[in-house]
Amino acid sequence: MIQEIQISNLGVITEATLPLGPGLTVVTGETGAGKTMVITALSLLLGRRADAGAVRNGAKHALAEAVVHLPPDHHVLDSASQAGAFIEPAGEQSELLLSRSLSAQGRSRATIGGRSAPVGLLAELGHDLVAVHGQSDQIRLKEPAAQRDALDRFAGQSLTRLLSSYQRSYRQWRSATKELSSLKTESRNRVREAENLRLALDEIESLDPQPGEDETLREQSIKLGNVESLRSASQQAQSVIDSEDFENPGVTTLVETARGVLAQASGDDPVLSSFAERAAELGILASELSSDLAAYAADLDEEGPERLAQIEARRADLNKLMRKYAPSVDEVISWASEARSRLERLGGDDSRIAELENEVVELEHRVASLASELSESRRKAAKKLSSQVSAELKALAMPDAKLVIEVAELDEPGAFGQDAISMLLAPHAGAAPRALGKGASGGELSRVMLAIEVVLAAVDPVPTFVFDEVDQGVGGKAAVAIGERLAMLARHVQVIVVTHLPQVAAYADRHIRVIKNSDATSKSGAGYTASDVISLDQDARVKELARMLAGQEESDTAQAHAEELLSEAQILVSSLTTAK
Repeated sequence: MIQEIQISNLGVITEATLPLGPGLTVVTGETGAGKTMVITALSLLLGRRADAGAVRNGAKHALAEAVVHLPPDHHVLDSASQAGAFIEPAGEQSELLLSRSLSAQGRSRATIGGRSAPVGLLAELGHDLVAVHGQSDQIRLKEPAAQRDALDRFAGQSLTRLLSSYQRSYRQWRSATKELSSLKTESRNRVREAENLRLALDEIESLDPQPGEDETLREQSIKLGNVESLRSASQQAQSVIDSEDFENPGVTTLVETARGVLAQASGDDPVLSSFAERAAELGILASELSSDLAAYAADLDEEGPERLAQIEARRADLNKLMRKYAPSVDEVISWASEARSRLERLGGDDSRIAELENEVVELEHRVASLASELSESRRKAAKKLSSQVSAELKALAMPDAKLVIEVAELDEPGAFGQDAISMLLAPHAGAAPRALGKGASGGELSRVMLAIEVVLAAVDPVPTFVFDEVDQGVGGKAAVAIGERLAMLARHVQVIVVTHLPQVAAYADRHIRVIKNSDATSKSGAGYTASDVISLDQDARVKELARMLAGQEESDTAQAHAEELLSEAQILVSSLTTAK
């Protein structure tokens, strides 16, 4: 439970400490005094969306901090520890500090146990620590989704597991159905695509392009286009090497002459002998070069114009492929490979359609079976929840009221099953049950919501319940009944209530008042509205209840009425404590 909340610069509250504890705590004050800032602070600490407008005018940031006491084995402490939070012992309990700051620019920062943490972790922990209920929850309770969620929470883990299995099968069924529909719808396009791919592959395979062929043919084309100059150059080079003209001897002749001179003069000189050997090697290289040049010239003569025409024709065919399918022959070959794979997949669609048809039928049967199980489980839970909530309503000054929960079958299964959940209220004996959104007044809806939450607390408990003026539209005996029921709930869990009803406030174990002060002065000397938060003693409670009853806290008559109300409420609270 929450031991204490500290608030700084939030709305009209500059600095405030709310001492909490077990039992029922009520927060009261005049309209506009800042009571809802307590709820805003809790919302920040629970990781909910932060609104920079909540920061007090002129302040740089707002801060909300809470001291939470939990049993040492509570799973929230395990989650916090895994995030690096520091947890202190507090007697038989463990103490966890939560804080969240909000800048005037809208940036927020959270800490858990003294360590920075994502705001999402605050929300995760807060879900298991505090249940906050306000007037907006009454509006949500009118919605079918909120009614289904309340019923499912009451049904417990068995339905949660069943719903999880159903949703998994439902998603698989929808995915398979979508794929099947797509395959059937696109059948004509797929046939057309397959035919185009076959024609393209036939064209490519008929030419049988080879890797790098376009570059090879380009080089050959350049070569044959310059055949005369190439032949002349090779012949001239060969002549220079092999010339036997006495006046202009060729390279081979000169090298051989040099070798002979070196060989004759070398004698026993090893250096000259090595030079002679190297000259002999030059002669061999020159001779080989001459032979290669002669062969090159002969090849040019053989290839001729006919070969050039063949090469250009082949290049034209390959260029046609490259214009259609890819910029180079290698990429055309790669495109053809991918096209063959795609063609195989298209050819396999018929078998995939048959496979999907069987899969859809199987999944449809599974979804229908699980949906039926869900419906049966919800009907049983609905009967039990209806009975328990109706009993709670009797304790909330609605003795003849009855909550009816209908579980009707939808035409088609949805993400949460095939059920339409409707909560109907018969507020009086003999009255026909009507939908909560139509048949319940604001005060009745407040009590229905409170009754549901009281029942759910037994199966889905959290340490702390917070109610923000859920008694709106309620008065008289109904207000007394709500106060009694909140006091009874507070014997089991911590309850914090923001209220405007003295009949509810009288049942509190702890009474906190928010007082508006319009005469406050800032450091700059400018006036502004601020609020103080004080914990009331017995005498102060009487005055506050008198103010709430008659608007005259100093009136003796109003105080006498307040004392009577407080006395009667405390007798019930004492009896509950004794019974506990």
